[in-house]
Amino acid sequence: MLQRLLFGLITVTSLTLVGCAHSPQQLNPEPKLTTQLAPVGHGQPVVVRVADGRPSPTLGTRGGLYPETSAITVQGAQILPKLQAQAEAAVRLLGFTPSNNAPNAPQITVTLVELKYQSPKEGMYVTEATIGATFRSDVQNANRRYSGRYGASLDQRFGMAPNQETNTKLVSDVLSDALTRLFKDPTVGQVLGE
Repeated sequence: MLQRLLFGLITVTSLTLVGCAHSPQQLNPEPKLTTQLAPVGHGQPVVVRVADGRPSPTLGTRGGLYPETSAITVQGAQILPKLQAQAEAAVRLLGFTPSNNAPNAPQITVTLVELKYQSPKEGMYVTEATIGATFRSDVQNANRRYSGRYGASLDQRFGMAPNQETNTKLVSDVLSDALTRLFKDPTVGQVLGE
């Protein structure tokens, strides 16, 4: 009888602790430009490249009782094709024609420098998170070069720990905001169009 009671107590305790732990999440965000861009080009070719400059695919952890088991990741192989498509769409909206290998054409490289997800380390439950994204632009046209950094962040509070769908949307929104800021920089279009 005592063994069954002890076993039951251990089982209930284990289930309670598991409820405080969060499983890892691999996100597949969908960044999108969030505004129209004013065209400055006249159909000139522009070489468009994207790169993942992050030191790791891990954004951070979901927190909770065992944060080391709750990593949030975004793999470069999943995000780069989406960033490439959005960067090419932005270049088109700016009035240029994306090209893979036009000789002597202006070029822009969009690098994802940082993507982070921070939740408080203390406490068993995740009630808030700060999500941030930073891009770098490197624009080159003949002898003229221009670089810029563009960031966006979001502080979000939760009633309960966010699921994968919620985190994917939040990360997508922050990526979209930072990417839009990059292409809204008027100097990017000016250097490409010279």
